[in-house]
Amino acid sequence: MLWKLVKFGIVLVLAELLSLRVSVDLGHPSLQERFALEWAGCQQALADGTPNSCTLFGKIQIVEHFPDVKVQVVEHFPDLRVQRVEHFADSAGEWQIVEHFPDYKVQIVEHFPDIKIQWVDHFPGCD
Repeated sequence: MLWKLVKFGIVLVLAELLSLRVSVDLGHPSLQERFALEWAGCQQALADGTPNSCTLFGKIQIVEHFPDVKVQVVEHFPDLRVQRVEHFADSAGEWQIVEHFPDYKVQIVEHFPDIKIQWVDHFPGCD
């Protein structure tokens, strides 16, 4: 029994020295695993041309059909706070509404949105 504890201790020390992560899987992903999953989702969305809430800014065209992203306007708990600007929509949540040559096409829906937005006059951005 003592030898098994010593071997386990040696394994833990070696794992720490080699920067390996030893954990017990309880069915819940760790913070690093959750970050990796979210990062993979963001990379896939960027590869598909579909923006996430923090990359949805720039010249936006509001359309009825064939959008890049569907948004729902809410009053509380938005994914993105959006401010309409006339020029230089170059940070998260700043939208310059255009009719031609948009960066993204957005459809405003009541149900099943990709992103929930809130119109604001100040402090646009994502949470």
